[in-house]
Parts: sequence; structure tokens; C-alpha cells
Amino acid sequence: MNKITAAITAVGGYVPDYVLTNQELEKLVDTTNDWIITRTGISERRILKGEGKGTSDLCVPVALEICRKRGISPEEIDLLIVATVTPDMTFPSTANVVTDKIGAKNAFGFDISAACSGFLYALDTGARFIESGRYKKVMVIGADKMSSIIDYTDRTTCIIFGDGGGGVLLEPNTEGYGLIDSILKSDGHGREYLHMKAGGSVKPATLETVTNREHYVYQEGKMVFKYAVSNMAGAAKDLMERNNLTSDDIAWLVPHQANKRIIAATSQYINVPDEKVMMNIHRYGNTTAGTIPLCLWDYEKYLKKGDNLMMAAFGGGFTWGASYIKWAYDGDKVGK
Repeated sequence: MNKITAAITAVGGYVPDYVLTNQELEKLVDTTNDWIITRTGISERRILKGEGKGTSDLCVPVALEICRKRGISPEEIDLLIVATVTPDMTFPSTANVVTDKIGAKNAFGFDISAACSGFLYALDTGARFIESGRYKKVMVIGADKMSSIIDYTDRTTCIIFGDGGGGVLLEPNTEGYGLIDSILKSDGHGREYLHMKAGGSVKPATLETVTNREHYVYQEGKMVFKYAVSNMAGAAKDLMERNNLTSDDIAWLVPHQANKRIIAATSQYINVPDEKVMMNIHRYGNTTAGTIPLCLWDYEKYLKKGDNLMMAAFGGGFTWGASYIKWAYDGDKVGK
């Protein structure tokens, strides 16, 4: 019997309607449109507005689009994994909320928290359930409502992040398509440079933590940039070498959309030209776990069966990694 691999058979994505432009941010903090574009490559980002709206509301349209495009019912889903650092609530998991909202009555679900690397962690996890032979349809979604944990008086972070999500359906394949290999890493020492100070069990919410604005993303940009470039690019290069791939073999680099300069440094390190690099950071900003699947969603029509995709990400704490995917279908034959 041929080896079972987990192939991506459908892609979905969603970004909210509200567009937060650089010009609007100029009115909130001491920054300029030119500075933001030069440093990050971001022109605008999407924000989820509305009372009571959370990350599950980003996930639901993603899940329903995937089902529609694949021609399946939510009841056919066996497992839903949601990668997020902005869950609707501490518990239950956002995945459980989403399964309820879409009517996935036969699925179990759980969340994975790995910041910007969350989608790669969840993708690899979902693939193992497919490879076991026990599950046939595993949905993996990466989504974050970053506006819920961003301080819009802090110009070092508010210019970067946006809200959005994307996801994929994984199904068994015996022809060699799907997730071929991954390198996933973490180093908790990095929590010093990118974290949220309060809200966890070490420092629960109090009037003081709220007053001190400690429930927002804290980032030391220079250190994060340094580690992101070396580790994200390094993981991709190591994965290519392990699978005997050259830059000519790569159809697309799918990098986490953290910063245009980090993306450029990664592509240059593995010698992938700009025209083979997926990029939408200028429109969405950094949606954390949502960036890589949103790239797949935006570029789906360009993907061809058999294309080699190299995904790479770096996230807070630190987490990072790379995944090698052999694409399973012609994207231009799929309607939006």
C-alpha cells in the first residue's frame, strides 16, 4: 500500500470589511505613511468591528468557503484545528466554538497557540491525523483578531498588525501530493522580546495590569527582526537541503507576512526570485496565524498540480519553522 500523505484539497480565506489605512494611523500616533511603507511594506490592514465579534467570526466564513469549494457538508469534517493567539475566550477552545457555529457535529476540535508560526504547527499536526489513516477530512485554520490585543497608542506595534484568517482542508493522498516534510522549532528564551505581559496565570488581570496597559502585544522590534531573518530563512534552507531541493525546484515561497524586509531577506537567502514569492502584506498587514493561509487563498489561481511550495514562518516566544508542500490541484479550475 502506498504511503498516505495529507494533501491540501481546498483553501478558504476571510478579511473584515473595515480598512485601517496608514493615513488613519497618522492621526493616532506619531508616524507617517512613507515611514510605515519603507519599514514594513504595509499600506493598510483589516479590522474586525462589531460588538461581540471574535476570532471565531473570522474562522466561520473560512470554514464555510472551504466546504463550498470542496462540495462537502460541515458534518463531513472529522477534525478542526484552529491556530490562534486571540481565542474568543480562554476556554472553551475557539475550534469548539467554530464547529458549533458551522454545524460540524461530527468533528472534534482544539486550538494551537504558536503565534505567527501557528498555522505551520497546526498544519503539521493535522497532517499526522490524516497519515494515521483514521481521519479523512481535517480542516486547519489560522486566524487572529490582533486588534483585540494591540495598543493603538504604541506606534511600534499598531502599524504592523491586522485581523484576518485563512484555512485549508487536508485529505488522504497516495500519489505523493501534500505535506512532504516540516522543520518546526521553538526557543522560549525569545519570550523576553515578544510577549504579552499580563493576562496569564503568572500575572492575572487586575485593575493595575489594565491601567498599565499590560494586556497588549509587547515587542522589541530590532531583536525580533534579527532572530526572524536568521531562523525563518535558516529553517527554509535546511528543509530544502534535506529534501534535495534547489531554488529552481521551488514554484512558490510562502512566507509569513511579518515585514517586507524579512520576506526579502528570506527569499534572498534561499535564492528564490521576487516573482516566486507570495506577498499580500501591503493589503492585510501581519495577521499572525492567518498570513500563510491568506497567501494561499490570494494566490490559489496561480497554483498548479505538482508545484513545490516552501512555507516559512517566525513567531513570538520564539517559534519558527518551514514546511514543504507538493500542491495537489490546479487552482485556476476552482471558483472563488
